[in-house]
Amino acid sequence: MTHHDAPSVTGDHATTLRLGEHTVTVLTDGGVQLHPLHWFPDSTQDDWSAPDASPLDDTGHLAAPITALLVEHRDPCLLIDTGYGAHSVAAEDTIATIGGLYGGRLPAELARHGREGADIDTVAFTHLHDDHVGWAFGAGPDAPRLFPRAAYVASAAEWAGQERRAGEAVTRAVATGDEIFPGVRAWAAPGHTDGHTAYVISAGGRRLIAFGDVFHVPDQFARPDWTCAMDADPRQAVRTRHAMASELTRPDTLAFATHFGAGPLGQVRNRRGVPRWTPLDA
Repeated sequence: MTHHDAPSVTGDHATTLRLGEHTVTVLTDGGVQLHPLHWFPDSTQDDWSAPDASPLDDTGHLAAPITALLVEHRDPCLLIDTGYGAHSVAAEDTIATIGGLYGGRLPAELARHGREGADIDTVAFTHLHDDHVGWAFGAGPDAPRLFPRAAYVASAAEWAGQERRAGEAVTRAVATGDEIFPGVRAWAAPGHTDGHTAYVISAGGRRLIAFGDVFHVPDQFARPDWTCAMDADPRQAVRTRHAMASELTRPDTLAFATHFGAGPLGQVRNRRGVPRWTPLDA
């Protein structure tokens, strides 16, 4: 994978949405190639050849973007996750579950939307994997902070033993129901990691759930029992996927999918009793 053939989240899919007085904007930092059979060991090659399966790239990988979500409420700004950072790893140097992996775009993406790192008041992490904390932690504790004013928010289980990674940033541990930003509350969604957290934005009579890595590809909505090789607690992850899918089918509910190339903003609808992801059109 090169920067030129990176998975895109633009095209005909929405990347900005108004919810009452809130504006949410998807920012793409980079991308990662997921090996379908290694990432989802319960799947088969036939699953990835089905007409409605997520497409594979020319190397046989699922091309997944690495994104963050900018949430603006009047002037204050929240950023959910911070991408992979200014790093690039070739496929031959990664692990079996993935191919190429890179970041680097987030500062330019912020600038494109009239913002810079100093505008961010709060950074909320779904979890502390490298592709979600790169621009917050990746430069090292002595490097200038991209988000110098921001408080860093994650669950207590995520922070356990990890506070030093935040350097001089103020850190806050949150639990289900805690408001982290006007109209935005934390919601425990464990399984991918023990302290994995989703964030629920409620405004304008609707809600949007940023579910992080509860789902990596849309195919998991129809196959929530598939194990994911990277889930810390596979059984709990399955329970969380079932609960999240049910929650996402409720009326007036939208979602932000960190790694979905087929539209990062969307909704889940039951089709013949099977939940399916439908991207929002631009």
